[in-house]
Amino acid sequence: MKKNEKFVITINRELGSGGRTIGEKLGKALQVPFYDKALIQQLTDQYKLTVEEIERLKGQQHNWWADFKRSMMIMPNYVTPQYVGNMGAMPDFLFTDDIFETETEILKGMAEDGSCIIAGRSGFHVFRDHPNHLSILIQASMQYRIDRLLSKRDITPEEAREIIEQVDKGRENYVKEYTGTSRYDTRNYDLVITMDGHTEEEALEIILKYIG
Repeated sequence: MKKNEKFVITINRELGSGGRTIGEKLGKALQVPFYDKALIQQLTDQYKLTVEEIERLKGQQHNWWADFKRSMMIMPNYVTPQYVGNMGAMPDFLFTDDIFETETEILKGMAEDGSCIIAGRSGFHVFRDHPNHLSILIQASMQYRIDRLLSKRDITPEEAREIIEQVDKGRENYVKEYTGTSRYDTRNYDLVITMDGHTEEEALEIILKYIG
């Protein structure tokens, strides 16, 4: 990946691995926006964005996302309160082909606007042919993930494991349905980091050294 040219970094992460926090830190280090699933859901829900509406916006503005972002005063890292309560995740089985196509167009608009980091949403697949794309997977052992959830939520270890297993299943089904591949297939990524034994700062350093 060339830092001096417009780039997109996509981060797939397992729930409880710290991947979202690492993505935020990476965005600050590279001084580029960080976007995640909650923001995209906010756009599709609150502003009723559809493929047809995006096509209309694209017809008015070559860089429709930049214009839309200015008009809506959207800031990177913005997360709506309704999504924070359920860990920023809407059940993926509720998604339809139209929603997937809409989100794909939103992601492409973000990347067209300028260099950015995008967490989740099958970004590794959407940008697989992008000329300056870095794809990262952040993962961790089940115990690491359980411990991290316990540090953030008032739940039991059993409840944490159940949440993780449900989210894992939903995300894997979503990725298989819309990309025809597995989110665990390491061939989809340029860099895979296992968080066990690493801090978030150390993971950040690994990524920055990889980028060079």
